[in-house]
Amino acid sequence: MNFRGAMKTRRGMTVVALAAGLVLTTAGCGGGGDGGDDAKKPRPTGEEDGGKNGGSPEDVESGKVLAEVKGGEDITLTVNSARRESGGFVTVTGKVTNGGGKVWVAPGWEGSESELALRNKLSVAGAKLVDKKGKKRYLVLRDTEGHCLCTSFGQPIQAGKSKTWYAQFPAPPDDNNDVEFQIADMPPAGVQISGGE
Repeated sequence: MNFRGAMKTRRGMTVVALAAGLVLTTAGCGGGGDGGDDAKKPRPTGEEDGGKNGGSPEDVESGKVLAEVKGGEDITLTVNSARRESGGFVTVTGKVTNGGGKVWVAPGWEGSESELALRNKLSVAGAKLVDKKGKKRYLVLRDTEGHCLCTSFGQPIQAGKSKTWYAQFPAPPDDNNDVEFQIADMPPAGVQISGGE
């Protein structure tokens, strides 16, 4: 093979490798929307949005409550939506309220896995969706740098205050929409996954 032919082959292989890398990166991040519908893309982590709001504001503000549980330190966890997205994942949104008399730092909510605990402080990275029918646990999705596709509160939650949150998980099979949302020492919250848009 001559030099010119070898260079064309090498360039062609490079283009194929780059395209494959982009496809794998996109798939690994849990995305899959058509690029024009923000509701179908993975939402930014709390670090990217300053830790302000992670959940979909319309879900939380609508007042719809799928589940609500209370835990130690007078913390209330509300789940406002659990929605299947087109990329093969589920987005769960809600609100956490600090009803206690002191600042709350979400102990254990980032999970016990070292990569999650180090890179996702004050977050809901340790949450799980439990599919009892399929006998599986689904952990929060994460990007290639180990950041969860979930809310990072950014700062402790002050007494009497609430913050919205979201977390994204791999989707259970289509024929099972009844799951439990679990995080840290909070009681399990039974939720039903909707079909999305």
